[in-house]
Amino acid sequence: MTTDILLPIWKMGRTRLTNQLAAITPECLSRRIHPDSNSIGWLFRHIAEVELLFAKNVFGRPLQVKLSTVGQGIKDLGHFTNLEELKGLLDESGRELEAAILDQEDGSWTTEVTTREFGTMTKAEALSRITTHTAWHAGQMAIIKKYATAG
Repeated sequence: MTTDILLPIWKMGRTRLTNQLAAITPECLSRRIHPDSNSIGWLFRHIAEVELLFAKNVFGRPLQVKLSTVGQGIKDLGHFTNLEELKGLLDESGRELEAAILDQEDGSWTTEVTTREFGTMTKAEALSRITTHTAWHAGQMAIIKKYATAG
């Protein structure tokens, strides 16, 4: 597998997120389907954090990642309501993950990596996992935006 084949696949998968961004307003960020579910703002933050974790721990980017949405017992307390800040973090995570993908040598995609957060998988499997993770949560955001009310 080569990087020039895998990068466009990742970019296309990420459009499930990026195509929605223009329609997200500050008022949308607090929306959730159920009082115990995650809000759009929390999902924005979560996607960015996990993309940065993959860039760092799977693909070797020298990053500091502050986690607010990853770990046991983490709950959405409604803190992620700054749209510009969240969009900035998503832009950063997209840039860092793209740079991490581009840094990979073509022959390295079958190399296994082990991380505390994600276990053991090849770099190609990890790329598939982060692509589907982002698309999964982007789908949740679309459903929340369509059907949920504020707060």
